[in-house]
Amino acid sequence: MTVEKLITDNIDTWTSALQTRSTAGRGSSGKIDLYGIKKLRELILELAVRGKLVPQDPNDEPASELLKRIAAEKAELVKQGKIKKQKPLPEISEEEKPFELPEGWEWVTLAAVGEIVGGGTPKSDNLQYWTKEGLKWLTPSDLYGLKGKYISTGARDITVEGLASSSARMMPKGAVLFSSRAPIGYVAIAGADLSTNQGFKSCVPYIKESSEYIYYFLLSAAKKIDAEASGTTFKEVSGAVVSKILMPLPPLNEQLKIVARADELISLCDQLEQHSLTTLNAHQQLVETLLATLTDSQSAAELADNWARISEHFDTLFTTEASIEALKQTILQLAVMGKLVPQDPNDEPASELLKRIAQEKEQLIKDGKIKKQKPLSPIPISDDEKPFELPKGWEWARLSELIIEDTQNGLSKKANDDKNGVPLLRISSATTRSDFIINEKEFKLTSDYSAAQLMGYALRKGDLLAVRFNGNKDFVGRIALFSGSTKGPVLYPDKLIRIRLPAQLIDPLLVRLMFNSKTIRVLIEKYCATTVGNWGISAKNLKAVLMPVPPVKEQQRILRTIHDLFIICDNLFVTLKTLQQTQLHLADALTDAAIN
Repeated sequence: MTVEKLITDNIDTWTSALQTRSTAGRGSSGKIDLYGIKKLRELILELAVRGKLVPQDPNDEPASELLKRIAAEKAELVKQGKIKKQKPLPEISEEEKPFELPEGWEWVTLAAVGEIVGGGTPKSDNLQYWTKEGLKWLTPSDLYGLKGKYISTGARDITVEGLASSSARMMPKGAVLFSSRAPIGYVAIAGADLSTNQGFKSCVPYIKESSEYIYYFLLSAAKKIDAEASGTTFKEVSGAVVSKILMPLPPLNEQLKIVARADELISLCDQLEQHSLTTLNAHQQLVETLLATLTDSQSAAELADNWARISEHFDTLFTTEASIEALKQTILQLAVMGKLVPQDPNDEPASELLKRIAQEKEQLIKDGKIKKQKPLSPIPISDDEKPFELPKGWEWARLSELIIEDTQNGLSKKANDDKNGVPLLRISSATTRSDFIINEKEFKLTSDYSAAQLMGYALRKGDLLAVRFNGNKDFVGRIALFSGSTKGPVLYPDKLIRIRLPAQLIDPLLVRLMFNSKTIRVLIEKYCATTVGNWGISAKNLKAVLMPVPPVKEQQRILRTIHDLFIICDNLFVTLKTLQQTQLHLADALTDAAIN
């Protein structure tokens, strides 16, 4: 099977095998790893270095003759004093050879075809070593996001004095740059004479025409070289390791053919990648546009019509993790706006509910069970603060009006892992679960507390914990529910804020969901502030956040509906993950079959 047929006959496999990255920025396609296309790139490189990308020509001068030319070139460079004479390279045993090569090819070490050159950095505090226009000098970060094979300049230049003061060396145009740490595996070709810092082990080919083939070889070998890395603070591969990497060497004429073919096929991968990202973005925009018609609906009839339009194409719309997540957020948004379930005019209005909470708090203060809150009276709510109109029977209220006991930051204590201590939750306990439930397995043990602290900071089932301080703004103000599944007392740290509600009037499950909806998140982020790269929200500001309050009976109808709809979403997600795993296995199997 030709490479073209391999690609075109399996185009659906290459483009549909997707994987969700564990960490990524915002954006509909930013979290997606185009796994199939990534595997196709790897396959093209592997076929290239195995001699399966282009047919062999028996008339080509064999690689053994090329090695003689390389030896003559090295001898001349030694004679001119440009390189040091190297020790004879040991023979490569049959056991060391990873696979069989085509006729006319030879196994060599990388050091046999080019000089392995490290780099260096002049002292950063000496201004005489640095300049805006001088000798080109690169770090691995200059290769990040590089489009194409060539690079000619980096973010900083050094002076002649800077070069002389460090172990950096000028390398000629055509040198193949390989980042050997932080990270390992960036590859580029020098488009001009330049030098690098110590984060490179570059190869200066003895035969300049081999540069691009060596470039593709190093791309294919990057993972194998990375596996040879060592180090504690960060991994690094030494010049000795890079020098000994085995490389399949084709005849020079075939090298040029391989490079030309690889250029074409990698360009095709670039086009497939761009098309896939464009398609994913367009799909997500369509999903979000259609879902927005639900939240923008002005009547029950309009909402029903808009939902009918979506349900007609449900199977083609909700086919990615991002689209399913958008559906779940829309369900929450409809719940927050009072559009998820119909209102019952017989329900006791939320205004009465708020009065009952206020009366209960006053009684608890009178009985000395809780301290008087400041202020006890509600903070006035202006019309400008209200994001939308609520249904009849609902009320806007600040969190301060809903809590039965004042909010409280957690213990400012360090866990000491005393086996006889009690669990002290970590910050991550409130951020690691997508269902906004406290992960009670995320804790350390501590005995550093008093009896009064144990009583005052022990959590109760149904307590809510809000993230007060975090490096990620998306987590600040996030609320998770303590389910109380752990036996015995559980404490919480000072970067979490405890919120205690009258559960018979305000269901903590609903507050948890509403506070993690987009509408309430926007209100929360208005109160967030940053300090030295970290984001935070005070308990005072958290209590000022607005929340729509439904009647008690409607709260339960909303929760039941959310539960039922989220089960559908979760089933969609499970089906999607199963399909994704199948597609990933297909891409892997196709790659393995093509190589072997």
